[in-house]
Amino acid sequence: MCLGRLSLLLAASAVCLSARATAQTSRPQITAIRAGRLVDVERSEVRRDQLIVVRGDRIAAIQPGSSRPPDGAKVIDLSRYTVLPGLIDCHAHLIGDLTDADALLPLQRSAAQEAFSGVRNARSTLLAGFTTVRDVGTYRALVDAALRDAINDGTVTGPRMAVAGAYVTVTSGGGELIGAAQDVTIPADYRFGVANTSDQVRERVRAILNGGADFIKIIATGAVLTGGTKPGASEYTEEQIRAAVEQAAEYGTYVTAHAHGAEGIKRAVRAGVRAIEHGSLIDDEAIALMKEKGTWLVADIYNGDYIARTGREQGWSEEILRKNDETTAAQRAGFRKAVAAGVKIAYGTDSGVYPHRFAARQLPYMVRYGMTPMGAIRSATLAAAELMGWEDRVGSLTPGKFADLIAVSGDPLADLASFQNVAFVMKGGTVYKAP
Repeated sequence: MCLGRLSLLLAASAVCLSARATAQTSRPQITAIRAGRLVDVERSEVRRDQLIVVRGDRIAAIQPGSSRPPDGAKVIDLSRYTVLPGLIDCHAHLIGDLTDADALLPLQRSAAQEAFSGVRNARSTLLAGFTTVRDVGTYRALVDAALRDAINDGTVTGPRMAVAGAYVTVTSGGGELIGAAQDVTIPADYRFGVANTSDQVRERVRAILNGGADFIKIIATGAVLTGGTKPGASEYTEEQIRAAVEQAAEYGTYVTAHAHGAEGIKRAVRAGVRAIEHGSLIDDEAIALMKEKGTWLVADIYNGDYIARTGREQGWSEEILRKNDETTAAQRAGFRKAVAAGVKIAYGTDSGVYPHRFAARQLPYMVRYGMTPMGAIRSATLAAAELMGWEDRVGSLTPGKFADLIAVSGDPLADLASFQNVAFVMKGGTVYKAP
């Protein structure tokens, strides 16, 4: 009897110890980060000597630096650095190799090769301090969705992604793969979003969203980097763009519009798109309309310098170089006017045209063309999150949001070029780069 009782007591004790061990191992990791400076983008202010408490993948608290870290917390000392929210690029292309002189390069690569390029580009983007991106399209349909899912399940290291899946474009338009001979058939997955009527637009929007895209990218005008198209020429009617907007809305999402030309911009804004990409030839009427409708502008105002220099070094076509020269100065002048008018601005780079590790190079350009340093930082954090509809989870260092944060040396508001050398990157409470 005594032995039986002893066995029961030992068994009960073992169960208690096991339960305690399970509870301890299931508790989220607690990290306390000492920040010399902290940029509060919600209040547009910089606070000195702060303690950021991270529990699992979320920010738990922001406290004065004199506060005692929680018991058992791992302490990270960034007291020599300025800590900010992870940056957000709202116009990125992570799939494939960089743009070069060969417009048909994607046809020389398999879907697997494109995906593995995406793996490389995703890691480079994250280590550059961009913990979230809005990927606005790939020629090979839905490879971006596969990359997003691989990042989300931990197979691949990279930023959080919202993806467009494929371009909705007219035949031979700005979203087509152009340059093959007339008797060459381009594979179907490169033409997944081609649509030439309102009904076809609706059908392609459904197919892209059912295939796993998060939002829709429509090519409203010609493109700088697509041969034979004219950036100022509209390629969809207002009615056709509205068909895309209405269909996307039924899925609970939105449309963003590639639009260089002023008329194409105005058609897209009147049709209800959420954002204008590029906006190179925007006019005063379009700016006023965007302000009135609350439409976002995502303008890649650094990109023109890279194309002009690298394109000439690598022998890109004279047509593309000419179109780039014709749109770059106009885009920057329009951007300055849009900022002055109070149009909502979100940060977007067109990375993929140039190396993803350079994605922060645009920040000083935004100040050069009208924004304040804090405004430029907000455009790449909280404002970008608002455009994406993700302001409840990323974009600021706020308790309850994901613990996505970066650190740079010195005072980044005095020198936005410092973002080109990010010293520390944390995404979802996991450290990917440290001093």
